[in-house]
Amino acid sequence: MANRWVALAIVFVTRTSMGLQFQAVAAAAPLMIDELGLSYAQFGTLFGVYMLPGAAFALLGGVIGRRFGERRVVVAGLALMVAGGLLTAAAGSFAAAMTGRVVSGVGAVLVNILLAKLVSDWFAGKELSTAMAVMLTSWPVGLGVATATLGGVAARLGWRSAVTTTAIAAALGLLLMLLLYREAPRPAGAAAEPPRTLLTGRDLRLSISAGFAWGCFNASLVTIIAFGPGLLIARGATLAAAGFVVSLAIWVTIVSIPLGGLLSDRLARPNLMIVAGSLAAAAVTLLIPVVAPAFLAFCLVGLVIGAPPGPVMALLPRALPPERLTTGFGVFYTVFYLMMALTQPVAGLVRDRVGDPAAPIVFAAVMMVATVLGLAVFRRVER
Repeated sequence: MANRWVALAIVFVTRTSMGLQFQAVAAAAPLMIDELGLSYAQFGTLFGVYMLPGAAFALLGGVIGRRFGERRVVVAGLALMVAGGLLTAAAGSFAAAMTGRVVSGVGAVLVNILLAKLVSDWFAGKELSTAMAVMLTSWPVGLGVATATLGGVAARLGWRSAVTTTAIAAALGLLLMLLLYREAPRPAGAAAEPPRTLLTGRDLRLSISAGFAWGCFNASLVTIIAFGPGLLIARGATLAAAGFVVSLAIWVTIVSIPLGGLLSDRLARPNLMIVAGSLAAAAVTLLIPVVAPAFLAFCLVGLVIGAPPGPVMALLPRALPPERLTTGFGVFYTVFYLMMALTQPVAGLVRDRVGDPAAPIVFAAVMMVATVLGLAVFRRVER
């Protein structure tokens, strides 16, 4: 564990379970909607509620992480993800499924915030955008595995088996963090005096604006992933085939996101990467309902969407001092999770009201453009 790349590999595998669990209900959506009697708005709520605990627990998670140690809290968060996954799999109603998703979401927010802090500790001043991009790739890997496989699992074994698989993945991450992971060595003299953890007004504004940009970007991506299969099924695709085609966008990001982070470090032009990448991704997203064959449009989305994530996640670590970064990430993720929880029910409501399976895709393009607004506010505060 003296090697930061080994630490990053463990974080990567552990964080993959979050994407897998988040996407599980979307991968098995038709079966869940049918058995539990859900509307599309209820499905969007069930999908997005996984993110809702972040609005309440993100800032608290940062404080808890500083008090009890980031690694210990990550382990506790993974245990909650296991419990919540099992509760969701056993649910017999919308309310019961919501309860399981909330429990999972509480665990996921603790994991998400503190894994970002662990990576920033290991890579402080060294390939930070690249490391953040690699860490972030674990999320689409989880989404991609879920989208490509869990629909087939649900079709053969039932949606409950698909959701149970995500609890097993979280248990694997728990074992890795408990048995193998060690935190980064402290810099010399780092513990000489108690660190100041309270944010200044400027720190708070930076954290909010960066979290807004990150929330917009991810809200766009997950809307495409959640409602893309419904669009393809409306065109005549099977559940398994639709999941596979949508997963192509995610698989492409496994390459494009690390390359985007590496390119950002090499060019030292994060603003260019974020603005150009976001606008290009919005334009390509609008092509999804009209381009045939469908797999081409989703592959193009995965390609252009790789530029912004690394530099966006590196905004805050480069702007805040290390002793206030955990608290800053707490605010950052509070905004991020609130946006994620609110936008998915809105996307589902748009689908219900408009009656067009392409409507949520247009909504996703609008959210992607809003990423640029978050960056503009961040840079203004920074200056």
